[in-house]
Amino acid sequence: MSSKSEKEKTIEVEEDIKFGLTKKQRSWIYTGIFFAVVLILFVVNNTNGVPEKGPYPPHYQEAETQLLNISDLKGKVVILDFWATWCAPCRKGIPDLLELKEKYKDEEFEIVGISLDAITRGGMTANDVIPFIEAYNINYPIVKGTESSIYAFGNINTIPTSFILDKNGMIIEKHQGLVPKQTYINVINSIFDGSYNSKDASPAPELGFQIINSK
Repeated sequence: MSSKSEKEKTIEVEEDIKFGLTKKQRSWIYTGIFFAVVLILFVVNNTNGVPEKGPYPPHYQEAETQLLNISDLKGKVVILDFWATWCAPCRKGIPDLLELKEKYKDEEFEIVGISLDAITRGGMTANDVIPFIEAYNINYPIVKGTESSIYAFGNINTIPTSFILDKNGMIIEKHQGLVPKQTYINVINSIFDGSYNSKDASPAPELGFQIINSK
């Protein structure tokens, strides 16, 4: 086979050079552009706004800085009240809790309402929590209960269920069902004056709860 003429070789070289670049150089550039486009598309698809968690009911606060930790309540006598807006006995007991909060407002005392609305009845009443808080003028913190918190407190299966903690974060009493206000008063006073029985007390779980309101 005869070798190519010098004219043919010159034509091939001229055809191979475009925009001042050889075919190999253009190939490298095209490959680089391709990978750059792929990278841009990947970044856009994965950072076009941080993927939303949830959906969360209105006013539920997600930030970790908005946590109420049980350990932060040490130094106070505390009532932890597991409840839900759909629970009739829970609603009936709210006025008593409001009165207790007012009665001991100048003492080292706190009530924390742990709403189970988001994890009971399919979460159907989760959006009712804020309107409920506003309607009842709740004057103590309400936080979002979780399945893990239910298990941590002994697998709660009845609401309302409440726990009374002494100033050391120890559970002094547990009550299932509606509790008479005077029962709370008697226990609270006994803790304040040191006459309560701490022999069978157990430490409250070290948990953090997402705050719904921070009163």
